[in-house]
Amino acid sequence: MAAPEAGLALSVAGLTVQAPDGRRLAEVPALTVAPGSSVAIRGPSGAGKTTLLHALSGLVRPASGRVAWGGTDLAALGDAALTRFRRDRIGLIFQDFLLFEELGALDNAAIATAFLPRGQRLALRQRAGTWLDRLGLGQAGVRRADSFSGGERQRIAVARALANDPPVILADEPTASLDRASADRLAVDLAALSRDTGRTLVVVTHDATLAARLDRVLTMAEGRIVEDTHG
Repeated sequence: MAAPEAGLALSVAGLTVQAPDGRRLAEVPALTVAPGSSVAIRGPSGAGKTTLLHALSGLVRPASGRVAWGGTDLAALGDAALTRFRRDRIGLIFQDFLLFEELGALDNAAIATAFLPRGQRLALRQRAGTWLDRLGLGQAGVRRADSFSGGERQRIAVARALANDPPVILADEPTASLDRASADRLAVDLAALSRDTGRTLVVVTHDATLAARLDRVLTMAEGRIVEDTHG
């Protein structure tokens, strides 16, 4: 597998995310993350963890402030440019997998080929297959997604997020729907992805085992970062 682009640095300044009614959902005066490092975001439900992650990915627009990956300010991008940036630079892993049940593992992991020029599709499909193999699902490419266990489904979602070789991985509660053994295996996989490939990894999680494997833990409460611990 070709080496991916080095992880991007994150810089957040004066960030405020509000609900439509004006309530403050998250407020981060300043945050920096070194390229290639791994960060867990923890805290009780409703603390603003997922809101912050969505702001970091550009899925929600902040009321004010700056989120920059590798010097690119997401707020300065129009909708089309932001979509392209997220497609090319950010791999997203969701708690609920979001797989197409009627498709096989490989077709799910390579689903982005549907949105690429024909000349780029084969390379992405090959990368998706390589990641499935690395994550232990190399022999399951044609099995329908609805035949897989929760742990297998999440690994398909990880392969999908990595198929385009993004320098940044953002994951929202990736172990929440898994049994303990599957969660522990995924924790090892995610930590290794950042350590071995140089990707920048940010994970929202309640899982202490996963958080302990990462370089840094941010704790949130009432929309603010209240503790910043380095491993």
